[in-house]
Amino acid sequence: MNAPELDDLARDSGDRLRSSPLPKIVLASASPRRAEILRTVNWPFEILPLNIDETREAAEDAPTYVQRLARAKAEAAAARSSGSLIVGADTTVVIGDQILEKPDDQDGARQMLLQLSGHWHKVLTGVALIHASELRVAYETTEVKFAVMSQDEINWYVSTGEPTDKAGAYAIQGLGARFIEGIRGDYFNVMGLPVRLLYEMLRQFS
Repeated sequence: MNAPELDDLARDSGDRLRSSPLPKIVLASASPRRAEILRTVNWPFEILPLNIDETREAAEDAPTYVQRLARAKAEAAAARSSGSLIVGADTTVVIGDQILEKPDDQDGARQMLLQLSGHWHKVLTGVALIHASELRVAYETTEVKFAVMSQDEINWYVSTGEPTDKAGAYAIQGLGARFIEGIRGDYFNVMGLPVRLLYEMLRQFS
């Protein structure tokens, strides 16, 4: 799937979700990318940023990791905004059996991009939804293929600063899009919030 097709996929997903009324949610995240997704699909929301320890526990696999953090964020937000519809989310990148979290520095970002270069990897996002006393937690997986990147391309991309606070050291919706050769699954999941999964989880409450 090429870049124009990715754009079409994102627009189509947004069009489908715009056709249904959506309840206002409290997003337990300061991520501008998740806010951008919600605005794209016309999902009313307010932001409640939280300071959550995102340290991965020993021997914790990626699905467990992202779901635990999504739940922790949602529960912390629910304690401060009782009665609201709360959404927590967390995203990570996996290649082989290695989890790529946010890079510590530019050297870490270069190493991650070198690992991703020319290979498929997985992006996992955990989503937690709290309404009243009910809690639902799930996760989405999307596969992404990176083009082969030269060292000059890696150095340039790192120098832009975009990889700094991104899981896997790239943003599919930003400058990193030029290095994406293919995608299998939910595009929005790679950005950080699988809206189709969130919508299905919300329907389970009714």
